[in-house]
Amino acid sequence: MHMADALLAPAVAGTMYVLSGTTAGLSVRTLRQEQEADPQKLPVMAVTSALVFAGQMINYTIPGTGSSGHLCGGMLLSALLGPQAGFLSMIVILTIQCLFFADGGLMALGANVWNMAFYGCFFGYYVIWRPLMRGGSPEKDRTNTRMRIIAASLLGCILSLQLGAFSVVLETSLSGITELPFGAFAGLMQPIHLAIGLVEGLITSAVLLFVYESRPELLQELSCAGAGGRLTAKRSLRTTVIVLAVTAAFVGGALSLFASSDPDGLEWALFGNEEEGYAANMGLDEENFGNQSAVADTAGRIQETTSLLPDYSFKDSESAAGTSVSGLIGSAMVAAVAAGICVAGGFFRRKQQQKAGTI
Repeated sequence: MHMADALLAPAVAGTMYVLSGTTAGLSVRTLRQEQEADPQKLPVMAVTSALVFAGQMINYTIPGTGSSGHLCGGMLLSALLGPQAGFLSMIVILTIQCLFFADGGLMALGANVWNMAFYGCFFGYYVIWRPLMRGGSPEKDRTNTRMRIIAASLLGCILSLQLGAFSVVLETSLSGITELPFGAFAGLMQPIHLAIGLVEGLITSAVLLFVYESRPELLQELSCAGAGGRLTAKRSLRTTVIVLAVTAAFVGGALSLFASSDPDGLEWALFGNEEEGYAANMGLDEENFGNQSAVADTAGRIQETTSLLPDYSFKDSESAAGTSVSGLIGSAMVAAVAAGICVAGGFFRRKQQQKAGTI
């Protein structure tokens, strides 16, 4: 769902930067003022951010459509880190994808953050995850807890992707791209992202179930859900983090080589997939579509300079090694930057409770 700059007018792109930036500022403020202890969240933030980056490299085929989809990850991160830290982690992921891998337009980055991060992290968490995970006894009734994790993952991913896809349609409409009629574009975007969201929900639930079985206290809301006694951890935090890190490295470095070559949901809606015998859909010319602007041209030149591995490959090379290197380097960069921001911001640090009259 990474939007290109050509899909947006500068005014719309600027508005989305303001919305996403304001949400990021409020998230930082909330974390610094309200987030209490949990130093163990630091390594979890690093490895899960890396895992989402790697997961976004894996496009999975949507059978019978000629399209593919990939993990967004906002729902997964917010379930583990909370909505504010999850949102900031998604910003790190999308920014690194944009600047170093030319995935998504730089002018469109604010819109991409909003469409792919805001809904999964905030709508998915507050409307779906928290209500479903509160109540019950996560320790005594483990089967019920597993079912609630699966239900929350599926509903959260499906609904947040529907909102994100609708935002893409709305943003292009407000940008005045007349070759994308609102109704026809929405009629393509919403159903395909329903299928993509279903698969993402299954992937998300699988990761969260692993965490629940390994270190259940890492899941947001679970540790305070009912009075069922102390949650039992089957693995140490170190082992859990190592498993997630190894998985991220495997997905980014090896599994990414087997990603579907079919266009993702947005590209499929715009250009179709006639080469494989499917419909043309909106039938736009991939080389010449949408808006042209001086702002977009400048953003494009910046990306050309910063992108080390454009399209997750070596420049001027079709070697498969470029994909593996991109997955490993990108995952490591995301983990390092996410952890660095967390440390610099003092997130997940225990509040210093000082009593009156003490030093």
